[in-house]
Order: sequence, then C-alpha cells, then structure tokens
Amino acid sequence: MKKIILPLAAAIAGSLLFPVTAVRAGAEEFTAGKAAYLCDFSTGTEVYARKECERLPIASMCKIMTLLLTFEAVDEGNLAYDELITVSENASSMGGSQVFLDTGLCYPAEQLIKSVAVCSANDSCVALAERVAGSEEGFVAKMNARAKELGAENTLFANCTGLPKEPQYSCAKDVALMLRALITHEKYFDLCKVWLEDFSHPDGRTTSITNTNKLIRTYRGCDGGKTGFTNEAGFCLAATAKRDGTRLISVVIGAENSKERFSAVSRMFDYAFGAYETRTILEAGEACNERVPVAGSKQGVIAYAAKAPLNVFAKRGEKEDVTLEFTLRSDLKAPIKKGEEVGTARLYRAGVEIASVSLVTLEDAERMSWWEAFRQTARDWQ
Repeated sequence: MKKIILPLAAAIAGSLLFPVTAVRAGAEEFTAGKAAYLCDFSTGTEVYARKECERLPIASMCKIMTLLLTFEAVDEGNLAYDELITVSENASSMGGSQVFLDTGLCYPAEQLIKSVAVCSANDSCVALAERVAGSEEGFVAKMNARAKELGAENTLFANCTGLPKEPQYSCAKDVALMLRALITHEKYFDLCKVWLEDFSHPDGRTTSITNTNKLIRTYRGCDGGKTGFTNEAGFCLAATAKRDGTRLISVVIGAENSKERFSAVSRMFDYAFGAYETRTILEAGEACNERVPVAGSKQGVIAYAAKAPLNVFAKRGEKEDVTLEFTLRSDLKAPIKKGEEVGTARLYRAGVEIASVSLVTLEDAERMSWWEAFRQTARDWQ
C-alpha cells in the first residue's frame, strides 16, 4: 500500500475544526424530557447530550430497528416491496396503533412498511417481523444482534412494536445510532414523508393513516423520524432534518406532553443549524490530483476519486488544521474496470481518524498487447 499524506490547509481553502465532544453551551434550552441527544448524520459528531446513555423505555421508537431490518432484508434479496404478505392471527390481534389488518388477507410489503413509518402500525410491524424472521421472537433476536453491531450498548428489545413488555430499554444515543443507520436507505424517505393517506385493504375497506411526526409539516428540512408514547416511556421523538448540506439527528425521551417533544427537538435543530456547518473535503466523483499506477496497462496510470463525499462537520468561525491521508493499492494490474476500489482517503484531527471514504477508479485500464508490452520493455531497457 502506498500512502500520500497532505495537510488539508494546503489542499483546500481555510482550516477546519472537527468537534469531538458535546457542546454544553446553551444546554439549558434543551432540558425537555428525561434524556436528549443531538448529532450530525454524516460524521456522527455529538453536538449535545444529556443523560444520553441512561436506559429508558422508548415506546414505538423501537420501530426504527424494525424498519431498518426490513429495509436490509430487501437489500439482501430476502424480501421484495411488491411481495404479498399474509397476515397471521397474531399480527392482526395487536393493540395500540394499528391499521386493522385482517387475518388471512395479503398485503404488499411496501404498504405495510409505509404504515409502520407513517402511523406506527403495530399489526403491520408484527406481520413484517414474522415474514422476515419466521416469528416475532426470531425477529427480536435479530434486532438485538443488529443493535450490538451498531454499537448500541444500552439497548435491549423484547418485541418489535415497543408495546410495554419487560425487560426492554434503550437510550437517546442508541436511538440516534439506529436512526442514523435507517436513513441511509433512500426508500425510507419516500415512505415516511406521507402526511395523510388511505390505507387500502384487499376486501375494499380503507383506513386513514396520518403521520405522527408533526415536524414533517411544521419544521423546515425535517423529512423523517419516529414518535413514541406509552405511559411508562412518556412522549418520545427521534427526528432528522437537512438544510444546506447538513443533516442532523435529534432524540428526546420522556417528555411530559407531545408539544414538548416537538418543541425540544426543534430547538436542538435550530441550535445546530445556526452554530455548525458541513464542509466537503472531497467531492464524490471529482478526480484527485495524483493518479494511481496500474501495471501492464496501456495508460500506465489512471484517475481516481472519492466514492462518496468526505465531509467535516465544523463549528462556524473556528479553525483548526486537519490532515488528509490517501492510502493507495500498489498491486494493481490491468485490466481494471471503472469503479474498482483502489484505496481509502482518511481524515485525521490530532492524529485521530475522524472520517474515511473509499477511492475508486474513474476509467478503465486496458491490458497492453504483447507488442505494446515488448515495445515498452525495449524503451525501458534503452
């Protein structure tokens, strides 16, 4: 592997700050609920935290994990959005929020997913869980395993709905981790932004579904999230909003009323959008200055670029130098296809890696013919 290390100050205009600890200034403004957490989506940078690791009931916010596993099942080819799912008696008997599914009827998976994302339908949750894992119990095991993979250390699920059942708990920071994973699925945004819609049943009935996340309509940039409420958990909300290239995630657990949870999340968003910005260090698809050698190729070297944007979430007005490191493969041999991974770009602050992105080729590298290889050898010998 070949390493090229560049100080960012020399590579881009201005210096950068990457905040790695919670910002406590103005924290008194975000005191609603038992716990709260605010972070940047792109880098995971913590902006504000209060009792963020305290284990608490989170009610229907546990459906964030239910949705995540369902979308991942689609990605893995284990489920299709147009697949018809037969509703079991167990699923149709769920209480609380529901769309009144009928036992034995078949519903498209996408329709069930939408009802979970929009109106927190418990019956749809269980129908999806049984389809993905064979049973709700099997699905809950997957939920707990996935939580561990995400680093959610203070989370334990007992069901896929969030209905009261012991023992189960999570924390504000873990909920943010789960939502951060969920919103990497673009299909989620297509479904969760529905405000009011009729849910159609195979027998001709319709059930009106309304979005429980009022910020979808009332807060500029908010395009996703999940509410939750039980007497034990209080009023909960995890939401995401995006403005000017910055996407944030905000979580409140245990607010005293619904208005308080929406207000607290909005205030956290206001603070972060006002105090921070996202700066792009490497644009996706934009050729880097150097080229990477490819042995046996006609070109000799080919261009490469970041596969996805490499960003820094920085506090406005503060400056601090960071370092960009390119690690490139030294074993590349023709033929090479466009889009093949050839290395990694890593961003460091004070010697600590804070972000990374894959580097991929921007062109094909064709293998030299026998005659071209002979001529190249002759030139090198001379």
